[in-house]
Formats: sequence, C-alpha cells, structure tokens
Amino acid sequence: MQTSVDRIDTHKVKLRVEVPPEVFGKDLDRAYREVAQQVRIPGFRKGKVPRKVIDVQVGRETVLGEFLEDAVPGYYREALRENDLAPIADPDLDVEQLEEGKPFVFTATVEVRPRLKLEASEYHGVEVERPAVEVSEDDLGRMLDSLRERFAELEPVARSARSGDYVVIDLRATIHGEEVPEGTRTDYLYEVGSGELGAKLDAELEGKRAGEILKLNDRLPETAGERAGQEVAFQVLVKEVKGKKLPDLDDGFAKTASEFDTLDELREALREQIRSNKERAADSEVRDRVLQALIDRVEVELPDTLVDQETEHRVLHARERAERLGVTLDQLLSAQGLDELRFRADARDHAVRAIKADLVLEAVARAEGIQVTAEEIGSEIAGLAAALGREPEEVAKGLDRSGQVVSLAGDIIRSKALDVLVEHARIRPEGGPPGDSGPPEPSEIEIAPRTVEEAS
Repeated sequence: MQTSVDRIDTHKVKLRVEVPPEVFGKDLDRAYREVAQQVRIPGFRKGKVPRKVIDVQVGRETVLGEFLEDAVPGYYREALRENDLAPIADPDLDVEQLEEGKPFVFTATVEVRPRLKLEASEYHGVEVERPAVEVSEDDLGRMLDSLRERFAELEPVARSARSGDYVVIDLRATIHGEEVPEGTRTDYLYEVGSGELGAKLDAELEGKRAGEILKLNDRLPETAGERAGQEVAFQVLVKEVKGKKLPDLDDGFAKTASEFDTLDELREALREQIRSNKERAADSEVRDRVLQALIDRVEVELPDTLVDQETEHRVLHARERAERLGVTLDQLLSAQGLDELRFRADARDHAVRAIKADLVLEAVARAEGIQVTAEEIGSEIAGLAAALGREPEEVAKGLDRSGQVVSLAGDIIRSKALDVLVEHARIRPEGGPPGDSGPPEPSEIEIAPRTVEEAS
C-alpha cells in the first residue's frame, strides 16, 4: 500500500492512499461473499450467488457500499500508522478510483494531533526548586492523635451529639408512605459528620440528644445500590449518643498501638514515617515543577477540536461524579461556590495543560528512543488487577478488547520520559541560590500515571 501526506492547514492533512489491485480485489471478493450471505435469490443456494447475478439482482452499489464500510477503515488505520498520524476527528473520505484490476485510491482529509520535536539541549537542565522537608511538632501531634482515634473506645454521653460522635439510630426511609428497605436500618451505629448517609442528616444530627426524632427529605446514598439518588422521606430516632474516649498518651498506649515498648520510640518511628511521606511528596512536586517548567518553555498551537474534546471529557467526568453522589453537576458546583461557566473555563485551562504535557513528554520519548516492553505492560496490568481485586489475565483481556492497552503503554512511555527530564534537571533546595543544584537520586523518584480511563 502506498501513501502520501500533504499538509493543508496547521493541524489538517490530506492523506492519499493507494491500495494494490490484488489486495483491493480480495477485499472486494469478501464484500461479494458477505452480500451473498445476506440475500436470497431463487435458484441459488445461500452464499453461492454469482457476482453477476448479485450485480443485477441486488446492485453493484450495494456491494461497493459493503466494501467501503468493511475494508476502507482498515486501509485508513494502516495509513495512519505508516505516517505516524494521530487523528482527532473523523476523516472526510473521497474515493478517487474504484475499478477492478486497478489500484483502489482514496483520500482522507483529517485534523491531526500536533507533534513536537525537541532537541536534548531544549529539555536538559531544566531548573526548579525542591520543597523543603521539615517535620514539626504539630505534624507529629496530628499523627499521634490520628493513631489514638483508631484505638478510641465509645462510651455513652448525656450531652447532645457533636461531629465525630457516634449515635445509635433507627432510620426509616419512605416514598409516599411506602418503606424503602435500601434506606431503612435499625440500631445502626452512625458517625456524625462522616457523610455516609448524606450531609443533610449530619447537619440535623448535630445538637440532638437521645430520644429525639428527626424528619427530613433527602436522596438515598450510594450504598443504596440501584436506588441510589432517589428522593425519599427519612424519619430518624436517636436512641443513644456515644463519645470517643481516647487512650492516654503513654508507654502503655505505645505497646498497644505498635511494636514499640515506649512512647519515645513510637514518636521517633512516626517522625521518620512523616519525613518519608514528605520526601515522597517533595519528589512528586519536583516532577510536576520540572514538567511545568518545560511546558512553559515550549510554544505550541493547539487545535480547538483537541482542546474541546479534552474539556468535554473533564466536564463529563465531573457530571458522572455528581450523579454518583446523587446530585446534579449544578448542585455540586453551587456547593463549591462555582457555576458551570466558571467550571468549564477552569476545565479548559486544565485541558490545555494536560495536552501540552503529553505532547512534551511524547517529544522527549521520541528524542530519547524510549520504548515500552511487554514486561512493563504486564507489571502495570498486575498492579491494576491487584487494586481491582481481579485476575491479571481478566484485566488484560478487558484492556485489549477496549483498545486501552495502547493508552496504558502511552502512560508508561510518558512516565519514563519524565524520569529522563528529572534525571537531567537542575534541582536546588527551596530558597537556595541559582546554581546550587543537582539531580536527585533516580531511585527516589516515582510517578503515578493517569488512570486508563483518563489516558489519551
């Protein structure tokens, strides 16, 4: 198959494809066989109707339509691969020659994804600051408080309920007086402020005492299964209020909550854990800063179609998230002090940044000759399968069927390209003078690639 590409606009190309007559002929024969299987003509067995009879009885145009629908997409995809083009919209196809015994010729005019070319000198030596890592007493105190919360005991209290308390409730949900089992619970231990049954219930429970009855209308939570999001009437009987009794912060607590014998040993271990967490966060921030610095260096004009698609993907994702919470997108945005116009503007800004990031990393990957191995893809699939609680083979088949293996491979390549950027970056301590820099140890750097659903 012969192909040629003519650029007719900044982001639009005209792809000319010439399919050899022997290949075209086989695919046209296949189209005739498909049509023969679909029609019934007296005197001929199904699937055995001669071509001339099909042309007369059915029409050659029907066969050519079958051929164009079945074979041309394959020719088109192969031509895209040969010319390393990534379309961002459906093509406008134009058949130039369709005669048996001659090459089949067609053109595809299509908008394509931009392609950057970077030299090593353009992406080596990016200079950024690494956030300082310090562990304060407040950090340690919050970690200890969190640990004490895990070992807290509940005890009945005579006061009204506060956020963080637990209440024992009888919850009854109804629609027009008919009980909804998915929203009805008896002697249910519920944490006030957890949001498990909705923010409205949490707000109503605060300040209430044992024996009080609440009535409110709200939507069923996600835990209600297929009925999640339905509007119901709730009646709630508060039967008991329980507060948390935190354990004393002493050596006994250290022995109960950890493998250490003393509180001092526990505090030191937690201090190191906090430091390690902050080091990882600083490494991640360095990666973001290095990538952003390179994005700021590069000028690239993005096609509106590509930006619009990415923006709509983000809006759709937000809309689906709102639906899972049982509200509309407008309601979710309103709770955050936003409207859809402002949200779309922000989504568009993020879309532009994400697209530029991908283009930059892809350019680095090409310049460095970065490839992805079967072992790396297998490792990523194994990690994804573990997170989903499924078998790797099952996840691999699903990704292959949906075509998302390509997206997964792209994530790995971009991650490796970012590794190269960080390896060659000039990283100085935050607040340090320019020039006081050096690359971090590669082993300290990690990346969390985008999810498969979000990968482009």
